Amino acid sequence: MAGFEKPKHPLVTIIDYSKVNVENSVKSGSFVCSFYTVNFKKNCDFIYGKQAFDHQEGTLHCTAPEQLIRFDNTNENRNTEGWGLYFHPELIRNTALGEKIKDYSFFLYSENEALHLSDQEEKTLLAILKQMENEYNTNIDHYSHDLIISNIELLLNYCKRFFARQFITRRNHNKDIISRFEEFITDYFESDKLKNHGMPNVKFCADTMNLTPNYFSDMLKSETGMNTQQHIHHHLLEKAKTLLVSSDKSISEIAYELGFEYPQNFSKLFKKKVGMSPTLYRSA
Repeated sequence: MAGFEKPKHPLVTIIDYSKVNVENSVKSGSFVCSFYTVNFKKNCDFIYGKQAFDHQEGTLHCTAPEQLIRFDNTNENRNTEGWGLYFHPELIRNTALGEKIKDYSFFLYSENEALHLSDQEEKTLLAILKQMENEYNTNIDHYSHDLIISNIELLLNYCKRFFARQFITRRNHNKDIISRFEEFITDYFESDKLKNHGMPNVKFCADTMNLTPNYFSDMLKSETGMNTQQHIHHHLLEKAKTLLVSSDKSISEIAYELGFEYPQNFSKLFKKKVGMSPTLYRSA
């Protein structure tokens, strides 16, 4: 449909976008991709979810299975460059990589949160791809499956390192986002919003910052040492401590005021994070 060659392996393939036959492909359309993808693209138009992106320079973006991808090859003046790694979940099922694939949180980043590679980083990933390509182009044997998966894991680990590097190089920009988040979360817990709307969740906080939950949590973790959920709990517990020592409200009343439907859940969280029960904290 998109002009790709027939894959040489049923569960994994590498695509050189400069060799895609655009003339004989569908010019635009959409599909639900059943594969994990790692894409480095230049000079192409892609639509991920509901947002269009213009890859003039070159960015690396990853997607998880069952994501809607729309493409547009109607611009004939562009020569798309880059590569794509596609691998099916069945390839890594019952493997160590399959067990920890969810740890690679960048598979759920949006495309405007994509990775901008340096020349050396691009060469590093390309070398791994070449090794992987050589492996599945040769005769498949007893070792092929493990070697292909090992190379995929190596590439993903480098992607994780390069994303971490990007958080560092964007530190000034990230500080502005963190400052806005601190203002937002402080206001939320100090106003009537907590009582009227309940405790904010990770997605709500990320949406407020116009970021995906995974990217926002990873950025906060990189900059502050705490992810979004930990920041929420920190402000929640500080509010709880203030109410415990400055009011005569019961533990249940405080729990309801903090957005808990069941007071025992509040007591359990408080003891886990603070090291003592709300009752003991109040009397200490």
